[in-house]
Amino acid sequence: MMRSRRFFNTTGPCDPEYHYMLPPEDRLVGAQLHRYIKDRLYWVLHAPRQTGKTTFLKSWMNEINAGGEAVSCYVSVERCQEITEPERAMPAIYNAVMEYAQWAELPVPEITTADANSMLSNVLIRWSELLAPKPLIILFDEVDVLQGEVMISFLRQLRGGFVSRGVGKFPVSIALVGMRDLKDYITAAKGGKAPNPGSPFNVKADSASLSNFKKEDIAKLFSQRTKETGQQITPEALEYVYEQSNGQPWIVNSLFLRATMRILDEESTETVTIAHVREAQEQMILARETHLDALAYRLEDPQIRLVMESLMTGEPNPTLGESEQFRICLDLGLVSIEGGTPQIANPVYREVIARQMTFSTQLAIPKPAWQWQKPDGTLDMDRLLQEFQKFWRRHSEVWEQKSNYTEAFPHLLLMAFLQRVTNGGGHIDREYAAGRGRMDLAVEFGGQCYIIEVKVVYYYDSPDMVREEGLEQITEYRDKINASAQAWLVIFDRRPKAKELPWDERIRWETDEANRVTIVGC
Repeated sequence: MMRSRRFFNTTGPCDPEYHYMLPPEDRLVGAQLHRYIKDRLYWVLHAPRQTGKTTFLKSWMNEINAGGEAVSCYVSVERCQEITEPERAMPAIYNAVMEYAQWAELPVPEITTADANSMLSNVLIRWSELLAPKPLIILFDEVDVLQGEVMISFLRQLRGGFVSRGVGKFPVSIALVGMRDLKDYITAAKGGKAPNPGSPFNVKADSASLSNFKKEDIAKLFSQRTKETGQQITPEALEYVYEQSNGQPWIVNSLFLRATMRILDEESTETVTIAHVREAQEQMILARETHLDALAYRLEDPQIRLVMESLMTGEPNPTLGESEQFRICLDLGLVSIEGGTPQIANPVYREVIARQMTFSTQLAIPKPAWQWQKPDGTLDMDRLLQEFQKFWRRHSEVWEQKSNYTEAFPHLLLMAFLQRVTNGGGHIDREYAAGRGRMDLAVEFGGQCYIIEVKVVYYYDSPDMVREEGLEQITEYRDKINASAQAWLVIFDRRPKAKELPWDERIRWETDEANRVTIVGC
């Protein structure tokens, strides 16, 4: 029986009895579910975490079993994480098979061999025999935790049974599910070498993925709550959820959950507005919920840092899209490619990444002793940036030596300085993408909007050219955000010869009256 009041789920697989949800199979890309059983195919499903993979697998398992013509079982091999020896991993996989079979009320196969390199195939043969005359379909989840020789042995045993697959012989269809495509697992298992035609799983029929929610999906999701409770949401709020999440399912559900159960009371039928969603977003980011905390943790990986630094500085990198580091970020869902341009996957991730990368720096910046607010409560941005120039002059050289981000250090220090002041009373929207040579910031505080663009002069640049390019870009950005807003162009001169100049020549302040832009030189 359906519960009278469901909620938006952010923890684990969705259950239609308890959660508002959309059929995850509707978001499958590149999959032909009807063929995998009929044509006895093995396939791969890869998508970032918290996008609905497990929800889909369990839903599809129930659908197959309800049909009565085949037997399907979901098996997670997550328990094998950090296990690098097949001798330990294969018994663990067998235990997983046994437990999930028991939960599904299926007969449990027994191990008849102690050889790790044939244990899995032996178990699958015996399991198929037990379930005959029905074919067996297995949905292996969390395959991405398997490493090195464990992954190779796992795939070889599945491939070994592929030729003889059939009713009572071996599973007729197997799905391997994780964050990355199978070829990437094999590459990692082989020490970075690309798979060859003799790789241990050359029987894969498809590599499918799960897409994010579309704008209309987000509306459909909330409409379920409207139907059950009468609570409405404004079109502006729905649009904001889509813009900030880019349809990432966990973010969408988290924003809706907080807006309907924390910002507003669970029993409330008050219409959800963009103000409620904005507050929900800020709470979500500050709370560092598990999904976002895991995202922040990834930034400790040097490979991830390289990609983030390239995106943040905006400097053209012709090899970025071809790099293994970038592919990892794609698989993690950290980045996306929009209109041929790599970028952080959504504004929420941009905010989380920026705050994580500047957090320790914020803590090291003393509380401002100078007056950074005007009497009317708005920001005195001129004073703030003049104080930043002093801070840059006094601390940048020493602090840069301690930073993990060399190229993005100026951007991060400025953002930390701004965040130190605006915390609790304002908001910073950030835009950065590879190849544009800039970072754009829109600071909202005290009901006012302040536009800041960051540019860097490198050894191959002309300062005048960077200045003119920056003026053109910040004017374009301001027109998109708020045409009447004040604007500041912050230029960091990173040329080696610039560092030889006296600080009085490096620190500059001028106003371009024609473009209504203040130019801040550092």
